[in-house]
Amino acid sequence: MSLSEMIFGDFEQEMASTRKCLERVPNDKWDWKIHEKSNTIGWVAGHLAEIPSWAVSALRHDSFDICPPDAPPVQPTRPAKIEEALEIFDKNVAEAREALAAVKDEDLTLPWSLLNGGQVLFTMPKVAVVRTWVINHTVHHRAILTVYFRMNEVPVPALYGPSADEQA
Repeated sequence: MSLSEMIFGDFEQEMASTRKCLERVPNDKWDWKIHEKSNTIGWVAGHLAEIPSWAVSALRHDSFDICPPDAPPVQPTRPAKIEEALEIFDKNVAEAREALAAVKDEDLTLPWSLLNGGQVLFTMPKVAVVRTWVINHTVHHRAILTVYFRMNEVPVPALYGPSADEQA
């Protein structure tokens, strides 16, 4: 078993759980948000759809510049409805699977940096980027989405065991 298989064995489970949540996002609540300082359900869905692509970037490149000096700033994914978000998510998960399957164990410890206008914001090993900024970050935003579901009477799916909405 490769190091990436041992470290990222939960990738499939977390992506399956995330898709289960995304499937429940109601288009008629796309612009709803819980608080004026919070993001909308649609923004969270788009963000969750985009996050798996970060694994590809981290594993195939040594850095990512959110505002490259010679190009416009990177814009977040903004799907207009859940069907579009699911297409983006499925594509990004498939590409992340390919990148995870192809990565060499020794490459997981190589540094990766997040840049802003050419300036390094932080550097960490690629393994930590995928663990923290892909898997853990997905779980974080998925949890926010489930709170949004509860506030809008959308049944919360069972994720790590039964939910109050899916009792056997």
